[in-house]
Amino acid sequence: MKKIAFYGKGGIGKSTTAANVSAALAEQGQAVCQIGCDPKNDSTRLLLGSTCKQTVLDMVRKYGDDVTTSHVVHNGFQGVKCVEAGGPEPGVGCAGRGIIVALEKLKALQSIAEDHIILYDVLGDVVCGGFAVPIREGYATDIYIVSSGELMSLYAANNIAKGVARFAGRGQARLGGIIGNSRNIMHEQALLEEFAAKLNTRLVAFIPREQTVHQAEIRRQTVIEWKPDSPQAAVYRQLATLIMGNRELSIPTPLEFEDLEELVLRYGEE
Repeated sequence: MKKIAFYGKGGIGKSTTAANVSAALAEQGQAVCQIGCDPKNDSTRLLLGSTCKQTVLDMVRKYGDDVTTSHVVHNGFQGVKCVEAGGPEPGVGCAGRGIIVALEKLKALQSIAEDHIILYDVLGDVVCGGFAVPIREGYATDIYIVSSGELMSLYAANNIAKGVARFAGRGQARLGGIIGNSRNIMHEQALLEEFAAKLNTRLVAFIPREQTVHQAEIRRQTVIEWKPDSPQAAVYRQLATLIMGNRELSIPTPLEFEDLEELVLRYGEE
């Protein structure tokens, strides 16, 4: 079983990337389960064709100890199992704590078969301990960080790398690489390649910014489903194949913020 987690700054395209990778893996014949760890519960929207209305926390609140796997695990595109952890009521409770409760419940229910590839799609960076649970508690072992070449996206990526490094000594979590999600900034791919090297990892994919992704999203579909023969779909398939075969996992070496600023400035100059 592969246990994968995608992290990255909010709004960087993490869920879109995760859903397309899950779809590509399922298309290749893999048994896949994607678990959204974001209170917005929109990680699996492109796989289900709609926003999931039955999150783990919602079902626990409704059914208590009587909650079952059928309440919280839903079938998406190509048979991908889709789960949304959910979150507390707005203004009440901690979203990070919600992830802990949801993952503990899934584990207790034994909802995910041993032969499934599990892909966790985790909100933001690891400032809150709850969002570090997939790393800290061994739910995920192969960590990928989705980032653009923008400073604050790299800042979040660097913070996530700090989290991976912090917990590496107590478990198997390792950094599998940086997934570049282009914002069409100057020298972006070269910047991400050097940033990855400084983190003791590599840029495993550079996803171009294409209208195909937007067009698929507004149709509530992955690119793999809507435009299966497009160049963009091929990029996601290549990434899925790399993730399955990736053995180059590392303990990251995060940068100081001043060094990160200097790196971005250097690539931002004409």
